[in-house]
Amino acid sequence: MRYAYAITAALLASGTVAAVTTHQPVGAQTAQNEGMQAVAPMGRPVSLADMVERLQPAVVNISTKQRVQVQNPFAGTPFSDFFGGGRPQTRQAQSLGSGFLISSDGYIVTNNHVVSPGARGASVDSITVTLTNREEYEAKLIGRDPATDLAVLKITGKKPFPFVKFGDSTKARVGDWVVAIGNPYALSGTVTAGIISAVHRNTGGTYDRFIQTDASINQGNSGGPMFDMNGNVIGINSQILSPSGGNVGIGFAIPSEQAVPVIETLRKGEKVQRGYLGVQISPLGDDMADSLGLAKNRGEFVQSVEPGQGAEKAGIKAGDVIVRVSGREVTPDETLSFLVSNLPIGSKVPIDIIRNGKAMTLTAVVGERPSEDKLQQFGGDPDEDFSQPDEQQSAQAAEQALGLSVQELTPAILRQLGLDASTRGVVIAAVDQESDAGAKGLRRGDVILSANNKPTATEAQLSAIVGEVRRSGRGAILLQVLRRGQSPAFIAIRLRGDE
Repeated sequence: MRYAYAITAALLASGTVAAVTTHQPVGAQTAQNEGMQAVAPMGRPVSLADMVERLQPAVVNISTKQRVQVQNPFAGTPFSDFFGGGRPQTRQAQSLGSGFLISSDGYIVTNNHVVSPGARGASVDSITVTLTNREEYEAKLIGRDPATDLAVLKITGKKPFPFVKFGDSTKARVGDWVVAIGNPYALSGTVTAGIISAVHRNTGGTYDRFIQTDASINQGNSGGPMFDMNGNVIGINSQILSPSGGNVGIGFAIPSEQAVPVIETLRKGEKVQRGYLGVQISPLGDDMADSLGLAKNRGEFVQSVEPGQGAEKAGIKAGDVIVRVSGREVTPDETLSFLVSNLPIGSKVPIDIIRNGKAMTLTAVVGERPSEDKLQQFGGDPDEDFSQPDEQQSAQAAEQALGLSVQELTPAILRQLGLDASTRGVVIAAVDQESDAGAKGLRRGDVILSANNKPTATEAQLSAIVGEVRRSGRGAILLQVLRRGQSPAFIAIRLRGDE
């Protein structure tokens, strides 16, 4: 029994599940591994060597030469005249990564960050592609898409080039075996294997829907292919999660279902277009869901609506909760931005919302997503600050259920805050920093326009709504808050005694 367990454990540790057969008679004086043969179960290969041998020629090394402007260390010193007069200096830099050929005429896929400047003020002078047979080619950048971190290159030379094709990542399942090939730490042609640890993994980006794997991914693997057991590319290795910068068994690959449409667009020399509704949204977390009486993480809350865009024309308003887009549920894995971005520009789609507790369906025409710079302008400046409250106002705030001291707006206060004269609400005079309101960033000068979608033109109106929330058994209230220079935002605040 100890013998059988020892052999099985060794095989499992190698990453290959196998059965062991031996034909040695009991008591024979032979080596322990004499005549041993590993047999793969369920038709799986006992070795990946044949598959890797065919795939490796299509995987390439990608390097760039860059120029980086750096500050002259002798600037402002007595030696500046001897070292360029204090002017910025230019130095050379390099970057390394991986990629793979997708056609016999030399088109290559990689990550955008592999072929982008590595520092502010840097520029890429050249991109070099090296094949497994050590042939080098100067590559032309055909197109890039920073949002999905994808880029397409083209090399010209001896044809046909070896290439690989994409597979269907929608069929990938947690536990499936995968193989990664790339150039970690400039070690070309490195092969690692593992399983799919998770799918649709979101790491914080708008378009993140990664395949997570425990196959070793390190610096330099970026842009290389992830293969399934049929030798098809189902992912493009892109990121690692590591406190040390090395492999800890958590790597991420862009799934082929997401990558292929972007790659085909870039290959044609066209711009990647994405759908857009024109709303600012926030997740439906615990406090927000509690204040609305809804289930958390089912839908997203509309903070504001951009004038003239598809959402406004469809009748979507700030305070609505969008729960479905074209029949697909809005969830933390399938966010509103992700679902809408993949819709055709100009298409009409049903949008299911909840408004004041009532479900309804609206129809919106999908627009084109603007540049990130324009989107930031729509969001406003979050760094605007206001003056500090006095001690009496702070003491009052500490005694209130919301942790806020408020007062009614006057024309003088509106002018001081730089707000429109038609603004109606109560202005926050002080915030108890120990309260939930303080923790969520409310501050003096913010204006509360409504609470639970009811107007708060006076302090008495706000107090009455807080009382209603208490009697209903809810622990949070939804405030619509206006801050100078920004669009109104909805913030769920937990009442004292319900933290």
